[in-house]
Amino acid sequence: MSLLQITDNHDWKDYKSFFIDETEAECHLPNLQKIANINIKELSLDDNPNLLIFPRDLNHHGDKIGDNCIISLNHRNEISTSNMMGFVGINETQIDIKSRFAKEDREDYFLHYMLEKVFSINLFDMKHSSSKEQIFDFLIYLFPYFLKKALAQGLFKKYRRYEHNNANVKGPIDISRHIKENIPFRGTISYSTREHSYDNEITQLIRHTIEFIRTKKNSSHILNIDNETKECVNQIIMATSSYNLRERDKIISKNLRPMQHPYYSEYSILQKICLQILRHESIKFGQEKDKVYGILFDGAWLWEEYLNTILSKLGFKHPQNKNSKGGFPMFVNEKDNDELDNNSRRLYPDFYKEDFIIDAKYKHLEKGVGREDLYQIVTYMYCKKATKGAYIYPCKDKNIKSMKHELSGHGGNIFIIPFLIPQSSKNYNCFRNNILKSENNLSTCDFLSSESKH
Repeated sequence: MSLLQITDNHDWKDYKSFFIDETEAECHLPNLQKIANINIKELSLDDNPNLLIFPRDLNHHGDKIGDNCIISLNHRNEISTSNMMGFVGINETQIDIKSRFAKEDREDYFLHYMLEKVFSINLFDMKHSSSKEQIFDFLIYLFPYFLKKALAQGLFKKYRRYEHNNANVKGPIDISRHIKENIPFRGTISYSTREHSYDNEITQLIRHTIEFIRTKKNSSHILNIDNETKECVNQIIMATSSYNLRERDKIISKNLRPMQHPYYSEYSILQKICLQILRHESIKFGQEKDKVYGILFDGAWLWEEYLNTILSKLGFKHPQNKNSKGGFPMFVNEKDNDELDNNSRRLYPDFYKEDFIIDAKYKHLEKGVGREDLYQIVTYMYCKKATKGAYIYPCKDKNIKSMKHELSGHGGNIFIIPFLIPQSSKNYNCFRNNILKSENNLSTCDFLSSESKH
């Protein structure tokens, strides 16, 4: 295995420079070409079941994440990257895509910290020996988050067929089984029933995953990370009374077809994570010819969800476009929606409250804001009658200050607020302490205070 280390939003650079020599580089070019210039939507299809992309909604807030490529190669075989961060590989080639704020000789503290905050996990003790092991570690640490999301929709139930042999007939008689078991007649009749049950192949898969994690010395503690997780684990255990360790392969086999359910939608990703955790020992990623594997996070989505852990405490709402939750209408009358837009047009800024609209940007804004981004936030401000708007973006330079720009017409101000990502932390604990200072600076920023003048 060879590991190519690169950062997100990387400009064109000769791919050979990432390998020891030209011979090694030439060996990996065919593999890189199998991933390059192919949009994420195509790569994340069922043909590559061991590739996980977050967010699961590839059209998150209309961002069309699925249309982006993980890496791009031009005609000179120069490589570039998009917003995607994490680990991806194919055959003997592995790519570690760090955030652009990671130091070359250190772990990617910023990516790990955002994952810790967004998924409410503790990544401090993770070991980073190889890309394959990192994928496995991430999956285990993400398990409680998706377990809670799934059980928030209720304990999964489905119809199961039960076979009976007694005198209390409640379903269709099974003639062949009745002849086999009750001749000569003993006063009992063989029949079957079809009943809703919480003990099924999905809950059994989750139970096997729980029991598997319990055997892992360094990660078993995640099952007790908080009261909600413990309660979810207990619900699964109570529902799966027929659990049998020897039937693990049988349960895995029953779950190889991805589930699709209009109500229990969150169980789909949980099923996928459980399968990868349980099959970790048997899956040889590098030996699955031409199959793409890995775990990737969209930087813009992760940055937005990370900011939500800060801004939600300041009273900002974070609407959910996918679930049509939050946001506000563009038009006062529904009739106008139908006549002008025919789409019941609602606006979903990243964050908003009474008099303030915020756009989370993972882009470089040191040199200004793009026209489309500017028009978008002005539209939001106008329809919300807000007099304050802001862009919040991550930056490395501690000398860059927030900027304030006054709008013409109806008035109001737009602020460009840099969020300092620590660059000189000697270890993860030091990084955590330093970035907490940035979080505090943002929380106490005059621009975000409802009492600030405009």
